[in-house]
Amino acid sequence: MRVLFLAFRFVYTLYASVVFVILFLLLFPFFLIPITFPKRHFLTGVINRVWARLYFSMLFMPFFVEHKTKLEKRQYVFVANHFSYFDIAVMGLNPINAVFVGKNDMEKLPLFGYMYKKLHITVDRASISSRVNTLIKSMQAIDEGKSLVIFPEGGILTKQAPNMIPFKDGAFKIAIEKKVPVVPVTLVNIWQILPDEKLILFNWQPIRMVFHEPIETENLTMNDLVELKEKAFQKIKSTLEERYNHLKVEQV
Repeated sequence: MRVLFLAFRFVYTLYASVVFVILFLLLFPFFLIPITFPKRHFLTGVINRVWARLYFSMLFMPFFVEHKTKLEKRQYVFVANHFSYFDIAVMGLNPINAVFVGKNDMEKLPLFGYMYKKLHITVDRASISSRVNTLIKSMQAIDEGKSLVIFPEGGILTKQAPNMIPFKDGAFKIAIEKKVPVVPVTLVNIWQILPDEKLILFNWQPIRMVFHEPIETENLTMNDLVELKEKAFQKIKSTLEERYNHLKVEQV
């Protein structure tokens, strides 16, 4: 039985990879529009949503997106827990058009790397100058009317999902400096769908995510950074604990 289950996961992962590539190639010409015409950057979020919905549908994977409140059509800094490479695809379901701030590893992928570098903001976390430059670019993106998606743990670093590691300051500095609300996002079970293991294989599960109420920063200063960061951390942490325990009960 274990061998059959592993074989299914392998075939499903192969299928998921092929579908991902095919959809990207079909949508790539549309990504060229915001690449060529930067004022059309909002199309990046639109295309990401189309891609995500098509992709998950073709994987026969239902997705349940819970909104604690309806987000207005304004700018936000979205911060989410990060336990899986699949998190990026799932954040494509974001109802607000946004660009990602993430590691520059994506740039190495043929064609996809070109798109990612042109439309999103990349950082080499091993380089101080790169981190500073990313902070500057992120603030410029806010000035250009863009919303941001940031994984404030700084990568897939925890060894004990669903336990997070402490958040880094960057996302919250940007939000306070530019007076943009922070929206915590809980990716409930994505790490179970695509675990960060040596042999990366998909498990089939419905996708579950929660967009929490925005945390306003209008009246905050850098003196409030630690409190803002902790508030976002605790909101995601408590939801992870609650939903993870609930899912465990369901599976018994």
